[in-house]
Amino acid sequence: MADIIQLLPDSIANQIAAGEVIQRPASVVKELLENAVDAGSTKVLLIIKDAGKTLIQVTDNGCGMSEIDARMSFERHATSKIRKAEDLFLIRTMGFRGEALASIAAVAQVEMKTRQKKNDLGLSIHIQDSKIQKQEPCQFAPGTSIAVKNLFYNVPARRNFLKSNPVELRHILDEFQRVALANADVHFIVNRDGEEIFHLPPGNLRQRIVGLLGTSSNKKLIPVEEDTDVIRIKGYVAKPEFSKKSRGDQYFFVNNRFIRSGYLHHAIMSAYDELLQRDTYPLYILFLEIDPARIDINVHPTKQEIKFEDERLVYNYLKVAVRHALGQHHAMPSLDFDQETSFNLPAMGRFQNSSSGNTTPAGNYNADKQSNSFERFPPQLDQRNQSNLENWEKMYEGLGNDPTAGSDQEEGKPLTLESSWSDESPTGTSEAGIQEQKAPVQIHRTYILNQIKSGFLLIDQQAAHERILYEQYLDILSAQSGVSQNQLFSKTIDLVPADADILRSILPEVNQLGFDIQDFGKNTFVVNGIPAELAGKKDELELIHHLMDQFKKGLEIKLDIQDNIARSMAKSAAVKRGQVLDVSEMRMLIDKLFACAIPYKSPSGRNCLHTFELNELAKLFDS
Repeated sequence: MADIIQLLPDSIANQIAAGEVIQRPASVVKELLENAVDAGSTKVLLIIKDAGKTLIQVTDNGCGMSEIDARMSFERHATSKIRKAEDLFLIRTMGFRGEALASIAAVAQVEMKTRQKKNDLGLSIHIQDSKIQKQEPCQFAPGTSIAVKNLFYNVPARRNFLKSNPVELRHILDEFQRVALANADVHFIVNRDGEEIFHLPPGNLRQRIVGLLGTSSNKKLIPVEEDTDVIRIKGYVAKPEFSKKSRGDQYFFVNNRFIRSGYLHHAIMSAYDELLQRDTYPLYILFLEIDPARIDINVHPTKQEIKFEDERLVYNYLKVAVRHALGQHHAMPSLDFDQETSFNLPAMGRFQNSSSGNTTPAGNYNADKQSNSFERFPPQLDQRNQSNLENWEKMYEGLGNDPTAGSDQEEGKPLTLESSWSDESPTGTSEAGIQEQKAPVQIHRTYILNQIKSGFLLIDQQAAHERILYEQYLDILSAQSGVSQNQLFSKTIDLVPADADILRSILPEVNQLGFDIQDFGKNTFVVNGIPAELAGKKDELELIHHLMDQFKKGLEIKLDIQDNIARSMAKSAAVKRGQVLDVSEMRMLIDKLFACAIPYKSPSGRNCLHTFELNELAKLFDS
């Protein structure tokens, strides 16, 4: 039998390698920026056209390359970073594998210009299909410029699988932000389609964070700094009240290299234990300095996964450092007045009844005998105390009233024990009593229990409201009939460039829903109004941020714009788990849910309700 195993040509081998290293335009940006930083650059320019599909160019003022080095840089496994195997455990540079430029040249048309300071002329090299097409001297400033054109032009399947321009641009800017954060002393400029979107002069880390994430981030930051014999930790975490519903602004750097680690993320979340609302995530930008011999970075071609010699030790140091920083800056949890209060407080001896029947916390607050309300805090106390007092008032409002007073219960008031557990037979109950018994009940502020003829329904209030709003917003977008409630004072919102581009592209559809948002230029928008049904219920800026977070998730799966906006708005504006609903609100939600075209599933595919039959319940008690 003839021999069938053969050595692949370099061009094919490079394309195979490129599949691991160069996955999308953002991968090219990452590799070129890291090379520029490794070259000792103090100024780096990134130029992007058509979200990197047409052009990605990185120009730096680093050390430049000689003619031989310039040609060798496009060979596989050609690198200046290591010489022997032992060097893998002493690496402090970003690149070291020697695969990036070879992989890029295999799937794009590349033009390199480079010049060393000692030389009068630079060198220009054109490469296509891993082969040098042209090489000639040229006039060029000291440093290197690499232009990558028509990415994946010779791999059409890979190019077809690229996402839309807003998605690819967001990935590019994510990679840029990681490199820019790790190198605050380097001057970075980003130009997208002829427009400068970032101009970051050299500075300290806090200035770089503000330059990337906006001026509003400055007030959120808490510095973290711990120095031990094993590891040094520095950086910033956000105050708990500024946590977000989506992940994104969370960065770990080990020896200035961005990494991903679910294990270390868990350490941060543990440090914030009981400080965060449910399903929210804090901002953090943390740098870990550790002996390179104690880590292994040669785990994955993207170099974003590493192994620690003692991962548990790093976990504990990180958790303690963050917790210490939060404690030093008084980022302590406030009292949660939204917890369940359905216990008999008066029986515990903590409250005493006044002659008028109202109750007050004994020894803690003074009651106003004329208005039967708590005295307000003096104006010099902070806003948190004022808010806490208002919550106290809510908690004890009507606590001293006689629950048996009156024969009919008003709609919207909590069900009393008498109406829920009456000893009277159905035939002896008044019509009003029957209605009370059939009133829906909220369970754990998450589910709604509603009696039906064959048993009962258990409804997920958030999923159900998302379905209702989703269909409502789709109808509004189709009919272009959204009603806006103008605000007394307009508010401005600053977004990062990638989010600003997305909002700008969907602004007509967003305004159709009832928003009144105007593009103010650069990355700033003016909010003049929000949908009338949300006025007074949602903070407009928080609503828009949440809308953007949800919309970006829809971009990944290439949803239709109107469908994506409707889903995102429904997710943002729906009632949440833990939100108290009165009887009238629960009844309205149930009625609207069953008026939907598809009442059983939320837009994200979660079940809105489950039906429990009486015979199923009987079986549970017969067994």
